[in-house]
Amino acid sequence: MLIFFKGACKMKIKGLLLLGAMCFAAYAQSESLPPLQTVPKLDVQRYAGQWYEIARLPMPYQSHCVSDVTAFYKIKSKDTISVTNRCLKADGTWSSAEGLARVQNAENTKLSVTFLPKAIRWLPVGKAPYWVMALDSNYQYAMVGQPDRKYLWILSRTPNMDEAVYQAYLQRAKEQGYDLSALIHTKHRK
Repeated sequence: MLIFFKGACKMKIKGLLLLGAMCFAAYAQSESLPPLQTVPKLDVQRYAGQWYEIARLPMPYQSHCVSDVTAFYKIKSKDTISVTNRCLKADGTWSSAEGLARVQNAENTKLSVTFLPKAIRWLPVGKAPYWVMALDSNYQYAMVGQPDRKYLWILSRTPNMDEAVYQAYLQRAKEQGYDLSALIHTKHRK
């Protein structure tokens, strides 16, 4: 019994050491990336309204979305924006999520978004960075990402995007350290 216990402890210690090494490697990789660049300034009044997702490196909650992904932003106050994400699921039904974005910098280019239930949004968890990395001067196209480079969204005011702008945004994402091999191009029925 004692031999088994010693063996189990050694395995647990090795497992913890391996887990620690993996965490350190992931941290070191994220630290080796240059800071994610955002647009110089964002006019939230102009940014508000309907956006169509053109492509994404999705968050896990988007796994059920097969097409027609949209986001609607509405100004609530100087520093808060309501967010309504919507998509069509494989079974033909709609899925929607209500969230809240809070401005995190004076330029309005870095936001923190939560989709937690309203009653628990005060908790210090469940918030994700939403950084505007690219935006055309007419506020028709945007690219949003996160500092860890895991998630990315390319957005347009219409269900279709100018191909040259799309390719330029993809190139900009690659230059900022994004791996686009898992990028999903969003379909729209319109």
